[in-house]
Amino acid sequence: MENIAYTPDGWINLRRHTVARIALGRAGGSLPTREVLDFSIAHAAARDAVHAELDAEALRAKLAALELPILLLATAAPDRLTYLHRPDLGRRLDEASRETLKRARDSATETDVAILVGDGLSAPAAAAQAPAVLARLVPELRRRGLKRAPICIVRQARVAVEDEVGSLLGAKAAIILLGERPGLGANDSLGAYLVFGPRPGRTDAERNCVSNIRPAGLSPDAAAETIAYLVTESIRRRLSGVQLKDERNHGRLA
Repeated sequence: MENIAYTPDGWINLRRHTVARIALGRAGGSLPTREVLDFSIAHAAARDAVHAELDAEALRAKLAALELPILLLATAAPDRLTYLHRPDLGRRLDEASRETLKRARDSATETDVAILVGDGLSAPAAAAQAPAVLARLVPELRRRGLKRAPICIVRQARVAVEDEVGSLLGAKAAIILLGERPGLGANDSLGAYLVFGPRPGRTDAERNCVSNIRPAGLSPDAAAETIAYLVTESIRRRLSGVQLKDERNHGRLA
């Protein structure tokens, strides 16, 4: 069999600056075997992340140091397969979770912020990144004088479930941290979504998103600072989404 020589790409030096698939080179008219295998491994890792189940008890143990009550909730999607086939069920709670939140609100004072952690499309991302973000975010919200509801860990969660949770807790704003749809080579990315005046029916245009929270992306500290700024401005200005921008560097040169 004829050996086909590997031909490097002229931009190969740029690879040290990014995990993106650039400058892969070629072997004849095809990708090198190494790159094909790396792609297959990344694809398998992404599929595993999508199908993984969230260990809510283990996550609750990691969050115990935050010294906030923690509630374990679930959406109307009874299992992972249903969750993937029926996105609408992941946007609303099951009846037991609604009752849990009603009891929690009865014993709570006025709340500024409801904080949720959900598996989303990558339970490993939520388990790995959310504790580090909240370790910085919760004290910062406390420093800013914002009253926090119990932290809600929600299994089989979509972004919009924060609307129902925030509404049942009577919160002025809601934040959900959940695993983002895995990319090829980025199966551990966490997203944070903020909405002011949470209630069922809110649209994506009414949310702010802080994405790509992971070691190779936006650091937990930087993400927490951004989220704290956005939620503070959201409550002060009584809005969120396309009307709310991160203006901390407004007027400065990058």
